[in-house]
Amino acid sequence: MLDIFKTIGDNLFTLEEIEDDTWINLVNPTDEEITFIEKELNIDRDFLIAALDEEESARLDVENEQVLILVDTPYVEKTDEHIIYETLPLGIIITNKNIITVCLKNSIVLDQFEKNSIRTFTTFKKYRFLYQILYKNAQRYLLYLRQIDRMSNYVEKLLHKSMKNKELIQLLDLEKSLVYITTALKANQVVLDKILKANIVKKYEDDEDLLEDVIIENKQAIEMASIYSGVLSGTMDAFASIISNNLNVVMKLLTSITILMAIPTMFSSFYGMNVVNLPFGSSPYAFWIVLGMSAVTAGIVGFILAKKDLF
Repeated sequence: MLDIFKTIGDNLFTLEEIEDDTWINLVNPTDEEITFIEKELNIDRDFLIAALDEEESARLDVENEQVLILVDTPYVEKTDEHIIYETLPLGIIITNKNIITVCLKNSIVLDQFEKNSIRTFTTFKKYRFLYQILYKNAQRYLLYLRQIDRMSNYVEKLLHKSMKNKELIQLLDLEKSLVYITTALKANQVVLDKILKANIVKKYEDDEDLLEDVIIENKQAIEMASIYSGVLSGTMDAFASIISNNLNVVMKLLTSITILMAIPTMFSSFYGMNVVNLPFGSSPYAFWIVLGMSAVTAGIVGFILAKKDLF
């Protein structure tokens, strides 16, 4: 999908053709759309397809006065039972006349700009637009991290009542999401540091504060992800220990019951053999005597097991 936007005054318009100072947004573009942009704006094809590789790392690249800023942006993958937070590469290409964004899926970060809900957003201020995208991207990470924290607390409360595989799998999914987010944030931080220190990307005086805010937000997100990951990892270890302990308790109980059940079986086995002169063998009350001895023996063994906290 290819969309062309341009701000005129305070309004954002969708255009049919590419003009100067426009924003071209490519979402999972076709080969024809990539070829069209490549020829129309004379952009390196590698820049355009970089963000279409899910495994592409965040980086900053410059060629022929064209700047590629590749960062990881978060998105939510919903299944029938779980929510997984993952990341995708987002490519931002800045030329002398235009800014191009490329992503495999619709980005909720860019969606805010398409709806023109960002103040001071204009397509002709390309570098300010870049910093605004990076800022909203960092804020989106912070929002998702807070959601992960709330979800993990909710799942923990459910696990206190009943330990089901569904809740444990959801905790595992959240832990995996935190790994993805932490890795992406650290890669983004490397790119932000390069933008700050190098002269590759233009930094106007009015935009320096915005860039500093982006770096602060991203570092805060890294710190939060690290804390939540540590807490969730500790929680998973604690629940693993609880599950193991519960299993041991059940096994102890079953073993004790097996021992008690073996006592009557042992007495009945003795009296079920073809052996003469067994005690009480000729007594009319032999069954009740043997049953009584079994009960007394089982009671004594049960008392000993209870004393040793095996029940």
